[in-house]
Amino acid sequence: MTEFESKIVAINRKSEDVYRVLSDFRLFTPFIPTDKLEGWKAEEDSCSFIVNGIGQTGLKIIEKEPFKTVKITGDGKLPFEFFLWIQLNEVEPNDTRMKLTLKAELNMMLKMMLEKKISEGINTMAEGIAAAFNKTV
Repeated sequence: MTEFESKIVAINRKSEDVYRVLSDFRLFTPFIPTDKLEGWKAEEDSCSFIVNGIGQTGLKIIEKEPFKTVKITGDGKLPFEFFLWIQLNEVEPNDTRMKLTLKAELNMMLKMMLEKKISEGINTMAEGIAAAFNKTV
């Protein structure tokens, strides 16, 4: 598997607050970009949606460690398997550090085509999550 890690971002919240949102897909609903995704449906540990240009797919949470880790995988509808780890570390009250790690089973062709976009995307995702939490403080 090919591994991609985001940079570590700072979130001005308790790890408990960050974990509560990131461990429940139902709480993602206000943040879903309707210009990129359609048909968003969510339960606590799974969600499904339509990605413009790709089609119907979904995510499921496969493991949770309160206030520290959320592990997510795909629903098997994408052409490759992947796992996303959200790691949280509260270094001080209201100072949580977060890192995203993505492991994807990419064949050589997909790796060559997607490696740069995934590397950039995982950092953009981490920054976006941190910005969303930090602006609501």
